[in-house]
Amino acid sequence: MFICEYECYIGGFAAFAIILCSNTMRFYLKMSAFLIGSMLLATFLPIPMFIVRPRDYRNALLPAWGLRLLMKALGASYEVRGLENIQPNHGAVVVINHQSGIDLTVLAYLWPVIGRATVVAKREVLYAFPFGIAAYLWGTLFIDKSNTTDSVNRLNKETHAIREMDAKLLIFPEGTRHQGDELLPFKKGAFHIAIQSESAIQPVVVSKYRFLDSTRKVFGRGQSIIQILPEISCKGLRKDDITTLIENTHQLMQTTYEKLNAETYATHNKCE
Repeated sequence: MFICEYECYIGGFAAFAIILCSNTMRFYLKMSAFLIGSMLLATFLPIPMFIVRPRDYRNALLPAWGLRLLMKALGASYEVRGLENIQPNHGAVVVINHQSGIDLTVLAYLWPVIGRATVVAKREVLYAFPFGIAAYLWGTLFIDKSNTTDSVNRLNKETHAIREMDAKLLIFPEGTRHQGDELLPFKKGAFHIAIQSESAIQPVVVSKYRFLDSTRKVFGRGQSIIQILPEISCKGLRKDDITTLIENTHQLMQTTYEKLNAETYATHNKCE
């Protein structure tokens, strides 16, 4: 009887150890922890405090702090560089490369330092309880992409936010997530806003996530670099200049992406 129970305990422990050692299982456990943790930190816990000052970007500071701690607990850390390139006395369109759903953490690192930050989301997000309520309370701009009139109104709202409120509009111009070596082509929306508001494009490049591979289902430990680049002024530019603006911004970010990736690759291999 004793030997049988002992063997059961050993067998159970071995099975648990195998599960923990499985890259796939760790990937899903960590992603679940990220999704559930970020949902709790961004919505249920702080919403009562958000109501005191609705539509204020500062409402996102507490969730951002919690999300940074959560990612560190999951083994992922970020280094922010280029803080000297931030100009707090005027608005800008901040364009960021897009790799994964955990890019929410990049926003969590930028939010306290970039200035009066805001983001754009599809109108459907507003009705996704409870996240939609929280996003509304920290000043998210919601749009209906299928409605042409709403798109024009959106452009006017975003332009007004940048000009009158010195807002920093954070956008992922690739429009979709990927983890390749080449940045995807940029959509025009962010650049239309910058030209319309006569503000600036502030490129932000995030190095490749060496600790994350969604294809192979790997979520390990590691560090990523967030590089804030100098602004690109759009003052005096016209709609005809948008193609050149996009190409120059894309090339600058691609070059920086490659440099950061080379650095993190060397560091990652050294630590292994």
